[in-house]
Amino acid sequence: MSISFDTLPRLLQERILILDGAMGTMIQRHRLAEEDFRGARFADHPHPLRGNNDLLVLTQPELIRDIHRAYLEAGADLIETNTFNANAISQADYGLEHLVYELNVAAARLAREVADEFTRRTPERPRFVAGAIGPTNKTLSISPDVNNPAYRAVTFDEMVAVYREQVRGLLDGGVDVLLVETVFDTLNCKAALFAIQEEFRARGRAVPVMVSGTIVDQSGRTLSGQTPEAFWISIAHMPHLLSVGLNCALGSGQMRPFIKELARVATVFTSLYPNAGLPDELGQYRETPEYMAAQLADYAREGWLNLAGGCCGTTPEHIRTIAEALEGFPPRRIPEVPRTLRLSGLEPLVFRPDLNFVNIGERTNV
Repeated sequence: MSISFDTLPRLLQERILILDGAMGTMIQRHRLAEEDFRGARFADHPHPLRGNNDLLVLTQPELIRDIHRAYLEAGADLIETNTFNANAISQADYGLEHLVYELNVAAARLAREVADEFTRRTPERPRFVAGAIGPTNKTLSISPDVNNPAYRAVTFDEMVAVYREQVRGLLDGGVDVLLVETVFDTLNCKAALFAIQEEFRARGRAVPVMVSGTIVDQSGRTLSGQTPEAFWISIAHMPHLLSVGLNCALGSGQMRPFIKELARVATVFTSLYPNAGLPDELGQYRETPEYMAAQLADYAREGWLNLAGGCCGTTPEHIRTIAEALEGFPPRRIPEVPRTLRLSGLEPLVFRPDLNFVNIGERTNV
């Protein structure tokens, strides 16, 4: 079902929209065995496939449809495709990198089918599909070899090619928006955004783009060391950028200072979909739907949110409770930010009128 480019931005100005919750958490509830992941098609595949959740769009499509339906029935306006690891780098662990395009097309079509089903029921409330693009299991900014800080396991150009293949599949499958999420390394994110731009240019058309970073601990920084404001400045140039936000890593109650900072500076919509707390010693997430909903309602009351949902450990019940708690709160208004030079390394450097002399040393010429 075709939805016009400006429909989502218009709705985001009217109300806080609801994202879905965790896909992996819902899949784990089914306690799938190796043969469930394999299905008939991959019965003789030489590598173990248990845990490759992205493959389920081919081997267990009805299970994925049911998860999408559960989140839409709970009140989600946007559902994410089951493609967090549907890229050549991540799929290489299973010997399935040749399936990346097919996985993304299939996942997008599954989500599209279910979203359209709900849109037909209530045309006045359209549902949207976000093409989920994860960070891969490699990083461009940090060496995996402690004895060789200059070493990188992958190049920027290789990462761009990996992301572009995924983007191509998601767009051909019919997503409404692209979501670059769980960004722990801003350089990985930049590769994804460049790949998206290149694909848009090749097609002569674009869809809105959402970006969501992850703060790894209470220090308030991404894994590559940036603060939320520095992260925003690093990606603010991206055309067609619909939103910037935070997801994963921390529980809802720990997100306050970070979403506050982002809401203050971002000149696009903001999103927040935290974990249901931090996992305990058994790997369980303990934040209840009521607790998470209360935290997000507090942030909405402060005027910091345009989109809200859940990440690891969240379920349809979390999303239903969050949707009910946020109903009636006005969405965040995008602030008028003075035009000035804004740079970022690990921290922001904003050239305000009262800024003193800035010495740019020759060692910055790298």
